[in-house]
Amino acid sequence: MVWFKRSQFLILLCLSFLVIGSMKLTEFDLSKFRDFHNMGDFLSKWFPMNTESLPFLFQESLLTIAIAFLGSLFGLIIALPLSFMAARNTSKNRFVYFVTRFFLSFLRSVPEFVFGLILLTTLGLGPFPAVIAIIFHNIGVLGKLISELIESAEKGPMEAMSAVGASKWIGNLFAVLPQIWPNVLSQFFYRFEVAIRTSLILGLIGGGGIGQQLFIHFKTFQYQLVSVDVLLIMIMVIMVDYMGSKIREKVI
Repeated sequence: MVWFKRSQFLILLCLSFLVIGSMKLTEFDLSKFRDFHNMGDFLSKWFPMNTESLPFLFQESLLTIAIAFLGSLFGLIIALPLSFMAARNTSKNRFVYFVTRFFLSFLRSVPEFVFGLILLTTLGLGPFPAVIAIIFHNIGVLGKLISELIESAEKGPMEAMSAVGASKWIGNLFAVLPQIWPNVLSQFFYRFEVAIRTSLILGLIGGGGIGQQLFIHFKTFQYQLVSVDVLLIMIMVIMVDYMGSKIREKVI
């Protein structure tokens, strides 16, 4: 038995070059942690928390959840039919398949932040352009992920539906969708969680919500409010994760 093949040695060598090159490019240096106490001093300014603005920040948190929820839900609704067109086994023909895959790749390659900046020129400041930016990006991401789930679906149910004379879209609806639905829900809740974090970044460009408050509090050195913002963000992410797991349990 050969424990170490030549090809594995080449892979290891290439990987080592990539790691060393990346460390040089990113100035990766663990010795910089010698000033770790600066971080401790900075974090100590976050406490005690200033809870006077908690009701207002709670409202902003609800706005953030609303942005993330709409961006994820509408993204899923639009991505779902597109994903059937972008899957090899359910697409009408190769032209539709390639065009849809290209469209999804394009949407996925543009970050929400860039979509947000473009949309600001038309829609102005506020949460609405943030929602649209998240929808665009989620269409690209969810479309790709769901199309891969469709391609890995069992062929048997589809062939059975075809044998009884069902049209292709009826077959997709009743033979493919039930197979992939739990995983689609998992992807949706993961993107919902990601959208909460994305909406924080969009707050930097006036997208509203707790992200905008976090940016303002950092800029104005109100660190005792920053700690409240971070706490609310953590609670939101944990809540979405908990709800997602419970709903998925019910569906499975």
